[in-house]
Amino acid sequence: MSRTSRRERLPLLYLGTAHVALALAFGLAAWWPHAVAGFFYHAWMVALVHLVTLGWITFSIFGAVYIVGPLALRMEMRTRRLDWAAYALALVGLIGMVGHFWIEEYSGMAWSAGTLAGGALYMTARIAFGVWGAPLAAPVRLHVVLACVNFWLAAGMGVLIAVDKVAPVLPGFSLSNVFAHAHLAAIGWAAMMVVGVGYRLLPMVLPSKMPSGRGMYASAILLEAGVLGLFAALLVGSAWALTFALVTVAGFGAFAAHVVWMLRHPAPRPAGAPRFDFAVAHAACAGGSLLVALVLGALLAVMPLSTRSLHVAAAYGVLGLVGFLAQMVVAMEARLLPLAAWCWAYARSGHQVPPPSPHVMRDRRLQMLGLAGWVLGVPALASGLALESAPLVGVGATALFAAVVMSAIDHVYVLAHVFRAGGTASAKPPEGPRQDDAREPFPATGDRAGRPAGRLASRGRGC
Repeated sequence: MSRTSRRERLPLLYLGTAHVALALAFGLAAWWPHAVAGFFYHAWMVALVHLVTLGWITFSIFGAVYIVGPLALRMEMRTRRLDWAAYALALVGLIGMVGHFWIEEYSGMAWSAGTLAGGALYMTARIAFGVWGAPLAAPVRLHVVLACVNFWLAAGMGVLIAVDKVAPVLPGFSLSNVFAHAHLAAIGWAAMMVVGVGYRLLPMVLPSKMPSGRGMYASAILLEAGVLGLFAALLVGSAWALTFALVTVAGFGAFAAHVVWMLRHPAPRPAGAPRFDFAVAHAACAGGSLLVALVLGALLAVMPLSTRSLHVAAAYGVLGLVGFLAQMVVAMEARLLPLAAWCWAYARSGHQVPPPSPHVMRDRRLQMLGLAGWVLGVPALASGLALESAPLVGVGATALFAAVVMSAIDHVYVLAHVFRAGGTASAKPPEGPRQDDAREPFPATGDRAGRPAGRLASRGRGC
């Protein structure tokens, strides 16, 4: 097998594992909604949550960084032998964590969490060091590095919580420790990474001009200060939780202001791009979920612990984790995978036969069904958990499971272009210049030097 195809394996393994984890989470909830509805802090629910946070979000980030690193972050991300070991450790740890949660056997949680943390710590360290040395805007680098640091803190807290289940080592209320860990992981790691990479990817998705300037530091500083303060306040039950929650909201607001700027400064659409972009639609739905989740989060910061607040917390968790973070990964992947497939297919042909444009690789009917599943599933699942309604949970989880299956089938269609290109390496190169939009599939958002970002990616390390 060619060198290029070897480079494809690991990111596809990460992304494939992520899809299996998300489908399993929604499938189990759809199959057994009565086990999910009701008080959310029990072993089965925690297993499903980790399938979403670690299995889907974290594995998707690790797989996508092999693609987005060269294409958008301008960093070297070649597959190394240790990368395979890190994937194996993370996979074994994920299976161990979810399995031990499901059978309610906490004695195996510590080694499972430690095994997963070992592989993930290697990957986050590689990402942090790689992006820090990349020729990239300093605010974007700061977001990504802080996200990795927050992951290390969240992973350490997660291991302590796992050990605490067997031999108590943590002071305070168990539920407070879990809430603190969850916010550090969701906001400090996943959301910070989404925001940092979003500054580079959203202009490719929309498309728009690339934002710049010191204003991008605001989201990094506010989010980091907010999430660390919120983590500490939740641990000790401090009244400062509301203040730090508002600081976190301000961090998201700073990022939203840059998104508005992008929308007001569009770039020329690539040739062949459809008018209705499903990636943009998923990103818009994710933004709506985030807005509602921020309102609910601020309410939770002032509400006393009660049955009502726990119901609000359940809806808050679904909208934040599933509606925002999980769906934002769907939005980014909808644009990234066709670009990667274009690069891989072109490289497999010996850079002789341009593949079809990324804009025609996807099946729009499957994309429409997938979007419909998310639009229906997220509010139904959030309402079902908030109202302790097993039928609503079943409807929401079934819709989301169907959406993941539709997305997976669509991804197979996209990757089929790569596998078909394997036999065209000896094809005769096209004679003379060609006006083919497949040669320039990337929107010309531009970089700091004024050169089109698409040409940098398609002619440089990205392919």
